[in-house]
Amino acid sequence: MAELKARTPCGDMLPVTHGAAQLVELDLGIVTSVMVTGDEDALSDALEAAHGVAFPKPNRASGKGGIRCVWFGRNQALLIGAAPDASLAAHGALVDLSDGWCAVRLSGGASEDVLARLVPVDLRAGHFKRGHTVRTLVGHMTASITRTGGEDFMILVFRSMASTLVHEVSEAMLSVASRES
Repeated sequence: MAELKARTPCGDMLPVTHGAAQLVELDLGIVTSVMVTGDEDALSDALEAAHGVAFPKPNRASGKGGIRCVWFGRNQALLIGAAPDASLAAHGALVDLSDGWCAVRLSGGASEDVLARLVPVDLRAGHFKRGHTVRTLVGHMTASITRTGGEDFMILVFRSMASTLVHEVSEAMLSVASRES
């Protein structure tokens, strides 16, 4: 009988380091779509009481470390890192998306330059500060990008696009590194 083994979306493709940029896979734990169905302020209060994070404003993320709430579209956010408290269901629709996403962290002094080759949005620190998030394209893939630190970005793509993401970002990392040497 075949023995099945759980695999992460990136498998053994990561970590990768080229020049001043590093790409590593993130284990986000539980990822839940939270869609406002009533009063957004009531949902935000329930999130704050249960998980210590507020429902984010457009293009923002709240929380840090283990639990985050990331804006994901109009009246929609991703609760990352915690199983949703039952009280949230009174204010929003909850859907478990834990196995549907690939999450990576791009970090290092060249991370902005790497993303500039792939993303049609200005992600430089002067415009895109810590806690800012955007739904955009990375190459040809739909993605969510959140600045989690001075030189750190969390990138989310559909799980089925994991190998493409790793390839595209690695190529951009090599290109930026070759310019630096």
